[in-house]
Amino acid sequence: MAELDTLDLVVLAAILLGTVAYFTKGKLWGVTKDPYASSLANASGAKAGKTRNIVEKMEEQGKNCIIFYGSQTGTAEDYASRLAKEGKSRFGLETMVADLEEYDFDNLDTIPDDKVVFFVLATYGEGEPTDNAVDFYEFITNEDVNFTEGNEPALGNLNYVTFGLGNNTYEHYNSMVRNVDKALQKLGAHRIGDAGEGDDGAGTMEEDFLAWKEPMWKALAERMGLEEREAVYEPVFSIIEREGLTKESPEVYLGEPNKMHLDGTAKGPFNAHNPYIAPIAQSYELFSVKDRNCLHMDIDISASNLNYQTGDHIAVWPTNPGEEVDRFMNVLGLSEKRHTVVSVKALEPTAKVPFPTPTTYDAIVRYHMEICAPVSRQFLAQLAAFAPDAEARAEMTKLGAEKDYFYEKISLHHLNIARVLDIVGKGQKWTNIPFSAFIEGITKLQPRYYSISSSSLEQPKTISITAVVENTQLPGRDDPFRGVATNYLLALKQKQNGEPEPCPFGLSYELTGPRNKYDGIHVPVHVRHSNFKLPSDPSKPIICIGPGTGVAPMRGFIRERVQQAKNGEKVGKTLLFFGCRKSTEDFMYKNEWEEAKEILGDNFELITAFSREGPKKVYVQHRLKERAEEINQLLEQKAYFYVCGDAANMAREVNTVLSQIISEQRGIPEAKAEEIVKNMRSSNQYQEDVWS
Repeated sequence: MAELDTLDLVVLAAILLGTVAYFTKGKLWGVTKDPYASSLANASGAKAGKTRNIVEKMEEQGKNCIIFYGSQTGTAEDYASRLAKEGKSRFGLETMVADLEEYDFDNLDTIPDDKVVFFVLATYGEGEPTDNAVDFYEFITNEDVNFTEGNEPALGNLNYVTFGLGNNTYEHYNSMVRNVDKALQKLGAHRIGDAGEGDDGAGTMEEDFLAWKEPMWKALAERMGLEEREAVYEPVFSIIEREGLTKESPEVYLGEPNKMHLDGTAKGPFNAHNPYIAPIAQSYELFSVKDRNCLHMDIDISASNLNYQTGDHIAVWPTNPGEEVDRFMNVLGLSEKRHTVVSVKALEPTAKVPFPTPTTYDAIVRYHMEICAPVSRQFLAQLAAFAPDAEARAEMTKLGAEKDYFYEKISLHHLNIARVLDIVGKGQKWTNIPFSAFIEGITKLQPRYYSISSSSLEQPKTISITAVVENTQLPGRDDPFRGVATNYLLALKQKQNGEPEPCPFGLSYELTGPRNKYDGIHVPVHVRHSNFKLPSDPSKPIICIGPGTGVAPMRGFIRERVQQAKNGEKVGKTLLFFGCRKSTEDFMYKNEWEEAKEILGDNFELITAFSREGPKKVYVQHRLKERAEEINQLLEQKAYFYVCGDAANMAREVNTVLSQIISEQRGIPEAKAEEIVKNMRSSNQYQEDVWS
């Protein structure tokens, strides 16, 4: 018998391995997949091979109602989920919630007319679609939009419902939902009920939504022959306690956003699904007064693939303060089980678990839920059934039903869910509420966006943040309302600057992050690109209005122009209108403006407005009017005009003053001047980066 050579041995070994694999199904060496692990473990949360055909998806899952959302901060997604749950519980609709960016829309003309499509659409910035709605918006508003069937009218089959989320302090208020509604009507689609609009600027978003949805449901029930039934709570998620796992188990998520972070192999692209754990290079206080804080932070992105352009935004991923986590755990009777490992499983095939599992109650509440957010009236009404006694049930029912009563007792004081339950229950534990109800009813903890205050030309690998720490005394509250993210950043600044136990205003944060992965003063971030940009020609004059922290992107602009001048480029006239309370307390970056003057000379001027230093309050809009002649001359030279800061008051008044300046200086009617300002906006000569 001939001896086996090396090749023969290799072939025989391969055959043997293949045979073993076939009969054992790979169990001898395969990694056992956690049957409870949620799909969000991967960075994107997307499943391989998932269909982008919405009609196929609806048929596959037996759905007759799909609710698409275009969301930037999570509110539109939250409303979409609430509509889906209500449609199913009250009317028996087979609903599903869908992210607009996960589907194609050229087959909207094949959706049967016995089904309905909802569009819950937020407007972002100056009338722009949210990041996940860009492709849909461009498709549906295209003049040459093409669908698969070639019907006439193209969408005569489509029944739809729309609700928009906007802010009336912006010129293009709710333009996303208005433009989509107009496009769908033009294509022959049939809208059911009114196109709803919520106004965040007036602070009435929740009440606008509640007022809109009742007549909408009535119209939809008539159109589709639905009968309302008594709504009974049906959980969307099951919560399974995992006895074989502890918080030390390597496969348990303790706040990590995805599997790469869990494994310690996080890599880019870093984005809204996958943050970069960035070192903070330095941080310091900008105010010289004890009761107010304003932070400057330099974030080091040199070891990431992140890049930014001057005028962009940085997103900070905060964690909830320990005191509020404890309050939440205590009122639900979960304090003893906070580190119990649980898996969360969707009971409905199209529902998504909003965080990776297995995890712990503590990690869910600390890293994934907006437990500090003001609570919604609808949510309180839903929780009434689980009250610890009849008195608490009656109070929750009243709060859920009576708009004015809810405002007086809850909204006015910015109470979060745990505080409400504690007050209504008079200290009793609410142990009857299924934890699923909180996953469904509380928005996912969202990144906070800040205007970048550095120049990418000067420091491409360092991003600067300028942020006032929110700490507001409200009527009827013993303690001030405190911003989650800015107090988190303040704690990081305190730690970096040597305070042994950082605890701003008594709030403690897990500064070292899950499994100490943020230690060494790190913060999770990603970058969002913005349209708030300098003119491509640096010789163009610019006028910047940036009071308070509205000066953040203006600092970036001016540092950019200083660097351009250092590089030998010709830089145009640069005016900065900056306002604060007192020159001795909150005059941010005072030394930097003097340095800019040294480099730019007569081409840079700082115009200040100190509101509390004179007999009457003076703001940037007053200073703008004082310089009317020069402003008009610069505008006639095609100067770019930038505004950053408070939208409701300052930005609106600046817009009005600018129209008055143009009217008076050019001797034209104010209506004509307003038209000129509007045209400046549409041509990007007038840009805003404002907030309510």
